[in-house]
Amino acid sequence: MMVWDLKNKRYYEEIEYGKDRLDFLYNTFFGRIMLKLIFSSRWFSKFQALYQRSKFSKSKIKRFVNRYSINLDEYESISNYSSFSDFFRRKREIINRSGKKELVAIADSKVQVYDISSNLILNIKRCRYDVSELLQDSNLAKEYENGKCIVYRLSVDDYHRYMYLDNGEIVMTKRIDGKLHTIRPISYKYNSFTSNSREVCVINTENFGQVVQIEIGAMLVGKIVNNNNKYFNKLEEKGYFDYGGSTIVQLFKKDTISIEEEIMEKSKLDIETKVEIGMKIGDKYV
Repeated sequence: MMVWDLKNKRYYEEIEYGKDRLDFLYNTFFGRIMLKLIFSSRWFSKFQALYQRSKFSKSKIKRFVNRYSINLDEYESISNYSSFSDFFRRKREIINRSGKKELVAIADSKVQVYDISSNLILNIKRCRYDVSELLQDSNLAKEYENGKCIVYRLSVDDYHRYMYLDNGEIVMTKRIDGKLHTIRPISYKYNSFTSNSREVCVINTENFGQVVQIEIGAMLVGKIVNNNNKYFNKLEEKGYFDYGGSTIVQLFKKDTISIEEEIMEKSKLDIETKVEIGMKIGDKYV
């Protein structure tokens, strides 16, 4: 899978974690039986979570760091972490250096941007659904017609904490329970994305109006941990995902944001753009 690196202005090929295992689970008869009966069940997800939080998982950290060439901070050491989960959801300092009206990336991730219409079918890494299905709220979905949809896909090597996009306040939150499935590209034949657990948050922002943000858990990542502060500041931490790859979707109303041309061009070609927290991806619409 080729990805455009916005910072370094180059394409690179993303390493898909666990590809052989996913090929077996989704592309073979016995694999799909195992997926339905075992791997997509909540008890298996909870078992995996217990293992990732145990001291027995600590040996995975060094292999993970080496495989993905993760640069640890100068004063950071693998020995500081009690488990792989502890390492995976590690924190780093985030400083807001953006302009007041700049739209910034809220997660280290790969992004794509879509124009929202009443008949839009989102194909997020080949999983198809519409905005109403994602929100489970057709009235709310209608408010965002002709607006913009930003999809942030976090892979396993990304920093799994995400931020608020602006100063503002939370209007409403709701959790949608679902069956845990992978959101990786290989799952597109089975339309598993719409059954994932997710948290919907409607927020009023200082510069971009009312925005909807949805965090979506993937297989083995059932836990979405949000701080749910009533009031928040730009690039303040909103929450984090437990182990695995996950996705965040943001919905903006018509004429509230303009996206960087480079990102829009790649999105129209169905190419994701690699971004980092705080990186400018657009502006307030004027």
